[in-house]
Amino acid sequence: MTVHSQLQPYIDAWTHSIESINDLVSPLTEGEWNRPTECPYWSVRDVVSHVIGFECELLGDPRPIHTLPSDLRHIDSEIARYTEVPVDTRRHHTAPEMTAELEYTIIRRSRQLRNESRQPDAEVRAIGGGEITLEEQLWGRVFDVWVHEQDLRRALDKPANLASAAAVLSRDYVMRALPKLIAKDAGAEPGSAVVFDVHGPLEFMRTVRVNAEGRGSIDSAVSLGPAVTFIVDWETFLRLLCGRVRPAAVADKLKIEGDAELADVILSHLAVTR
Repeated sequence: MTVHSQLQPYIDAWTHSIESINDLVSPLTEGEWNRPTECPYWSVRDVVSHVIGFECELLGDPRPIHTLPSDLRHIDSEIARYTEVPVDTRRHHTAPEMTAELEYTIIRRSRQLRNESRQPDAEVRAIGGGEITLEEQLWGRVFDVWVHEQDLRRALDKPANLASAAAVLSRDYVMRALPKLIAKDAGAEPGSAVVFDVHGPLEFMRTVRVNAEGRGSIDSAVSLGPAVTFIVDWETFLRLLCGRVRPAAVADKLKIEGDAELADVILSHLAVTR
């Protein structure tokens, strides 16, 4: 059997993004691995370690037996602790060790994905436990790897791939959180609509509509008389959605029309992942 045609776009996007990470970090000097990124508390080395660690988990490698230092301020939950372990175990790895492990992980994981014969709706283990469909797992890996590719590009001042196949899949992945955010978390009124008008390398418009029962939905149709319209470039929108920057820090890149109070509440909840 071969890879299901529904899964191949995720695999291709993941491959392009993780190989882009490899190309980015392969020539780095030892000191450049310590550059801070916008991913809170993580350096370039830490971001790459995270990518390696999660791909190794999907390969079935045993998790490291490791006790985290007690002074890591950002470890405030079990999920954060789980995520940090494969990062902290690599904090003293040299540049050649990092690049060699990344390259080997890409080879192993690419081979695994080439041999994937399960259906998109097959139940598989999620990272951290529980079960999800194979399609959801692969979509999540595209999102995670591409977002971290962009973290690295900003840290290293090497912009690219903001409109790649992985970028499009990542946009669709993360924007699924907006209906609940606006209808429930921000408490937008039933019958109202909120528009995101995004420009730049990836240009699109999305409208979140709240129905009479207070449930949110999202589509690409134009809304007449929305409660709020956000006009923002794609990279800034991405950074806000992923908790890489606070709204006040990018106020000059964010134009807001409509209900200012509702807009502020939405912005306070906009970091849907970190």
